[in-house]
Amino acid sequence: MQDPDKAEEYLNTAATMPSLLLNGERPRLIDEWQDAPMLWDAVRTAVDKTGGAPGQYILTGSNTIDKKQIRHTGTGRITRMKMYPMSLWESLDSSGEVSLSELFNNPDYDIDGARSKLNIPDLIRVACRGGWPATLQMKEKASMLVAKDYFNSVCDNDISAIDDTQRNPKIARQIMRSYARNISTLAKKTNILGDIVSSEDISLSMDTFDDYVRVLEKLFVIQDIDAWCPAIRSKTALRSAPKRCFTDPSIVVAAMGVNAEALETQLKTFGFIFEQMCVRDLKAYTADFDSHISYYRDRYGLEADLVLHLADGRYALIECKLGSREVEEGASHLLELKKLIQEHNKSEEQVPLREPDLLIVMTGGEMAYTRHDGVKVVPLACLKD
Repeated sequence: MQDPDKAEEYLNTAATMPSLLLNGERPRLIDEWQDAPMLWDAVRTAVDKTGGAPGQYILTGSNTIDKKQIRHTGTGRITRMKMYPMSLWESLDSSGEVSLSELFNNPDYDIDGARSKLNIPDLIRVACRGGWPATLQMKEKASMLVAKDYFNSVCDNDISAIDDTQRNPKIARQIMRSYARNISTLAKKTNILGDIVSSEDISLSMDTFDDYVRVLEKLFVIQDIDAWCPAIRSKTALRSAPKRCFTDPSIVVAAMGVNAEALETQLKTFGFIFEQMCVRDLKAYTADFDSHISYYRDRYGLEADLVLHLADGRYALIECKLGSREVEEGASHLLELKKLIQEHNKSEEQVPLREPDLLIVMTGGEMAYTRHDGVKVVPLACLKD
């Protein structure tokens, strides 16, 4: 729908008789279909006429659409599925020697000795490049500019174009920069807003801030992670604020205005960016309709950076630790949380919680192994689905 030579013709056809654009061999893919929202209802009708066979049409788009522009939800005919930037396995940067599905499905799965292909400088490089398919066709220097161009496009154009509402690119930049400084944390909205107002000569209300963040979520730029709140301690002890996250780690780098060379001397900062890359890849490896990621943290200091929930109820507690020296700390958090769940089940036999199926420390190290306590130590760059 965005081919400059044919876009006007296609849009006119969609407005007059959208079913004509569905003719042809199947599966038929229509990219950026949100430019002609009437195609949704046309697909729904076409599916009914052909007996409901799955996989006939694929509608892809880079942002969400106002549901008022379509007449039918598509239930029973059209299934929605989020797409993510490429994981390290998809970009051929992961060795793929450890399968996430095998970790869940095979209790005898041996990961000992599986090796990553990337060291810390390599991980920094692929995080700065991001999971954008276009970068695979570019030389390394050029590939590092894709996320920066994307960041500028979002702030200068997309933030206003998505719903034809004029917004200030300067404000959009400051919000994304403040978000980037707070990624992988539970920073409150008031703190982020204060950061924005104090860093620039900007007057910004909370309502306006919320509007910009809502649009960035619709553009799939920001994707915060919700808290996992099992009833294993007093509700007042749990942290329930969302964890600040971007869809791809390269957006963080672009928003912060740093590069790979600078991050090599700022490994503490890169540790937060590394967690973002772990989130992106785990989402890609479990991209079905009900799997999701949360986090756990309470006021006593007990935490799991990520909780990966599968559609069937199984889940993994995960700590993201860039360096091998931090593995012991991450493993102790996971084991303590597992013990807390076990103690809860002893006292609440009528409503027990499922114990975690996996305890994983994701690292930027070289080798995968299973610790004597059962915790799996898995380098991100040797993982696949």
